[in-house]
Amino acid sequence: MTQLTHPTLARTLAPAPSLTRDLLLIAGGAALIALLAQAELPLKPVPVTLQTLGVLLVGAALGWKRAFAALALYLAAGAVGLPVFAGGIGSVAKFAGPTGGFLLSFPFAAALVGFLVERFALDRRPAGTVLAMLAGSAVIYALGLLWLGVVTGLSGQPLLGAGLLPFLPGDALKLGLAALLLPGAWALVGRR
Repeated sequence: MTQLTHPTLARTLAPAPSLTRDLLLIAGGAALIALLAQAELPLKPVPVTLQTLGVLLVGAALGWKRAFAALALYLAAGAVGLPVFAGGIGSVAKFAGPTGGFLLSFPFAAALVGFLVERFALDRRPAGTVLAMLAGSAVIYALGLLWLGVVTGLSGQPLLGAGLLPFLPGDALKLGLAALLLPGAWALVGRR
């Protein structure tokens, strides 16, 4: 088994292992995603939100295990009806709709980003951050587009027009923001 070698921001800022710390980080990650999901442009069939930025940042900050748990908690909260999804909606029915694949991809995308950060310290420099975020975004789009095609019957160019192309400019901005935030946070931690 490969040894993960680099600490995450969370582990660096709160190095003493404790169940309480881990639960607070997981709950905080889920709450951040819920908050960012409310920043929405109501595009159909899939809205533009900031939650994907949160998914990727939570992955990098918490590491793969806690990030997966945070996103699983977020999805569970929405499934039981808490208004955590885009538009203040919470319902298990969201998983059967056009956004279901995107939602279900979140734990896997966050875990991948967390793994890359823990294994290769990609969040320390802007280029590495972008690389980790692109990998996480690829997971989100792969699962999201697959499910969107199943639910809507779209394929080819119409599918890309509904579930990918409108999001690329915003995702580029989110990647740029992450490329500033994560290395900037590490620079601040290094000064402490």
